[in-house]
Amino acid sequence: MRTVLLGSVALILTACASHDDQQGLCGKLSTFHQPSETENLFRAVVTRIDDANVVTKASYRLTPGTHTLRVVELIDDPRLGISLRDRHFKELTLRVEAGVEYHLGARFEAREEGPDSTSEYWQPVVWKQEQTQCHFEP
Repeated sequence: MRTVLLGSVALILTACASHDDQQGLCGKLSTFHQPSETENLFRAVVTRIDDANVVTKASYRLTPGTHTLRVVELIDDPRLGISLRDRHFKELTLRVEAGVEYHLGARFEAREEGPDSTSEYWQPVVWKQEQTQCHFEP
């Protein structure tokens, strides 16, 4: 009986320690790096995360879990042919894991006949993922 009790206490303490190890961890969202234009990838900016407007910056620390991003493309390509006033944001749902950096961009979907509408010429994409150290400051 004593062995079972000690084993149970050890399992509970291990679970608590694992939970504490996860606290303060985060994932990163980056818009700083220039993606490969040869692959029709361009920079993008984030204007909203979940229900909060954000100041546009190079990277954001996010809690692990699912986040909704409002993304604006920065496509500079002569094939685009859409005025700035006709460009619109798109939303992207991103599942963030602790210790992962997500590089966000805009995929230009160039068509010879032009886009079918002012929103169908691009898609927000994560063009690269890599392991990183990420902790929220206490």
